[in-house]
Amino acid sequence: MSTHRSIPLSPMADGPRSGPCLAGAFSLVELLVVIATFATLLSLLLPSLGSAREAGRSTVCLSNLRQAAIAVTSYAYDFRGVAPPGAANFLANRDRWHGSRAHAQQPFSPAAGPLAGYLASTASGTADMGVRTCPSFSATLRTLADAGAGFERGCGGYGYNNAFLGVVRRRSASNHNAWLLVTDRSGSALHRFRRPDSTLAFADAAFADPAPAGGLIEYSFLEPRFWPDSPGNRPDPSIHARHAGRKARANLAFLDGHAEPRPIAFTWSSGLYPQPAVDAQIGWPGADDNNGLFDYD
Repeated sequence: MSTHRSIPLSPMADGPRSGPCLAGAFSLVELLVVIATFATLLSLLLPSLGSAREAGRSTVCLSNLRQAAIAVTSYAYDFRGVAPPGAANFLANRDRWHGSRAHAQQPFSPAAGPLAGYLASTASGTADMGVRTCPSFSATLRTLADAGAGFERGCGGYGYNNAFLGVVRRRSASNHNAWLLVTDRSGSALHRFRRPDSTLAFADAAFADPAPAGGLIEYSFLEPRFWPDSPGNRPDPSIHARHAGRKARANLAFLDGHAEPRPIAFTWSSGLYPQPAVDAQIGWPGADDNNGLFDYD
C-alpha cells in the first residue's frame, strides 16, 4: 500500500499576488518631503559657508598686508631709515613699489620692484605673488588680466601710501597746511611719522572704472583725502571695502606693523571718471576729514 505525501506549494506558486508595498519603503509623498527638507537645509547652510570662506580670505589678506608693512620697515633698516619709493621717477611711468616695466603699456613685473627681495618666497628667492595678492580680489584680477585692462596692472589689489610714505615732502613756507614734493626717487624717513600706529602703509585698493571686472581696476596707491600740495582739493579715493560682513570693510596695514579692517566712512567722486566711487564701495575710513591717516603729523 503506497503512502502519498503532499508537498507544500511555494507562496508564489499560484502566481504573483497584488497587495500593499513592502514594509519600510518610502511613498512618493514621503520622498518629496525628504528632498524638500534637504533643499531647505542647504539654502540655510550655503550663506554660512560663503561667509566662512570670505572670513578666511579676509584673514589671509590681513596677513599679506601685515607682511607688506613689515617689508617697508625691513627695507628702511637697510636704507638708513628711509621707506621705499612708491613710484620712482613717476613721469617715466615705469617703476612702482611692486615692480617695474619696460614700457608704459605693459603690466608691472614684480622682479625688480624695491620690495621684491623683502616679499620674496624663501623657497625660490623670487617675489611672492601670493603675499602680494588679495584673495578676495583674485577673481577680478584674473578678469582684468584676461582682458588686458587697467593702467596699474601688477599690484595685486593693494595700494601704498605713496602720497607721503613713498616720496619726500617739505612743508610749504606760505601755507602751513601744504606739503610740497621734494623728490619721488626716495621714500620718506620713517622717523618723520609721529604716529606710526595710525599712519597707513598699505590697504586694499582699487579704482572705480567701467572695466570688464564690475567697475574696478587695480590701483597702486592710497590717495589721501586731500592733495598734499593743494589743501582743500580732493583726489578720487582708492581704498576699497571688498570684505563682506555686516558692513563692507577694507583691510588696512599701519607703519607699526599691525593690520585691521575698517569700514568706509566717506566717499566722493570728482566726476572725471564715469564710474562713481560710491557704487564700487571705494572711499576713506575714519571720521576725521583730513590727511591724518597718511601724513607726517
